[in-house]
Amino acid sequence: MAAAAAATPCRSPLAWLFALAAALFFASWYLLLDSAAGPPAARAYHGLRLGGGGGAHSPGPGTKCDPARALLRVFMYDLPPEFHFGLLDWKPPGFGGGVWPDVRGGGGGVPEYPGGLNLQHSIEYWLTLDLLASEQGAPTPCAAVRVPRHADADVVFVPFFASLSFNRHSRVVPPARGSEDRSLQQRLLEFLAARSEWRRTGGRDHVVLAHHPNGMLDARYRLWPCVFVLCDFGRYPPSVANLDKDVIAPYRHVVANFANDTAGYDDRPTLLYFQGAIYRKDGGLIRQELYYILKDEKDVHFSFGSVAGNGIEQATQGMRTSKFCLNIAGDTPSSNRLFDSIVSHCVPVIISDEIELPFEDVLDYSKFSVIVRGTDAVKKGFLINLIRGISREEWALMWNRLKEVEKHFEYQYPSQTDDAVQMIWKTIARKVPSIRLKINRLQRFSRFETNKTDESPPHSSSWLQNQAP
Repeated sequence: MAAAAAATPCRSPLAWLFALAAALFFASWYLLLDSAAGPPAARAYHGLRLGGGGGAHSPGPGTKCDPARALLRVFMYDLPPEFHFGLLDWKPPGFGGGVWPDVRGGGGGVPEYPGGLNLQHSIEYWLTLDLLASEQGAPTPCAAVRVPRHADADVVFVPFFASLSFNRHSRVVPPARGSEDRSLQQRLLEFLAARSEWRRTGGRDHVVLAHHPNGMLDARYRLWPCVFVLCDFGRYPPSVANLDKDVIAPYRHVVANFANDTAGYDDRPTLLYFQGAIYRKDGGLIRQELYYILKDEKDVHFSFGSVAGNGIEQATQGMRTSKFCLNIAGDTPSSNRLFDSIVSHCVPVIISDEIELPFEDVLDYSKFSVIVRGTDAVKKGFLINLIRGISREEWALMWNRLKEVEKHFEYQYPSQTDDAVQMIWKTIARKVPSIRLKINRLQRFSRFETNKTDESPPHSSSWLQNQAP
């Protein structure tokens, strides 16, 4: 015992020396990794910025968002008003009033977006308002923040209201030989071709919104390197748009939210509801098949309907009194009917094999919807037996989950935490590492291209104007 006690003081200095050496070793590695991590813009992706809700912060009234704390830093082009709010008949106030409205309430306030079916593809409007709010000090969760320099940005936002342009200006008005929508697309391509931001990255960090299936109908084939924000890929070849690089965003629902919904299982007498166009082309032919299978089933409402007259009111009442709502492929894989179902708390039954669902990397749709393959749905008796076999308890779980997730599909201004606007920003943020990889690979041999005269590099302005994927 005495020998052991005597040996302890001798071992103690060795232990302290070992601990000190280990501490110095780890400290040196930390400093080495920190110095190699690059500027703050690159290091920001380590830690909270790619987490579920990390990075968002809500400053006090009148306080601008802090880019250092944002989930996503966005450089937005100052396009002339004719590309965005000018399409809503907004004009800059006075002489030299700038290209953007004062979204805090001054300078004419926030221009109003047209209602009806125009609203379903209004995504560019809500995202642009949120970026302006981050810069002007209006209320916003600050997940995405506008920055003045491309060098400080994660992505470049192209504020062209493509869906509104198509809805309002796609028809040719004589004596013009082409539509104003097509002319705006051409002028946008010319604008981008002249920008150093485009030439530096080949457009790979540019975010382009074309939520209407026919939006950017001409320009999309020149803008294929960009990150598109779309409703689906139905009218895009995979070389132009795909889930690897692009973002699927929800439609803006047309029916009103079902606030304070207490209409449980017994308060919804209709088992299965569909009202809309029945005879469609392409992938929508399945609607006709299902109509003849289901039209005579008890507790099933399957009929033609449109937004004309009081169609929206009828759809609202029908969904709120139904347990399940059919969402069937039409001319395109998706429609706003899915999101009308969600905010009506009518459990969606999705029959669309080519559909891509918004935010599916973070939302499990099987918890609040029923997804059926088209080949199974058209088997006689399959669908109705499947729906009738879902118990009251299973339905109640999905019904309650719908009320929890509906906030993720809500477009509004000011934007709120985890609403559709913020979910889109987060989805784009999760694409940023892939975007950076593509840009860095593009720059591998850039030093050898600076003196070329006989051939333009792949990210030059001539490539934007003349090439397709």
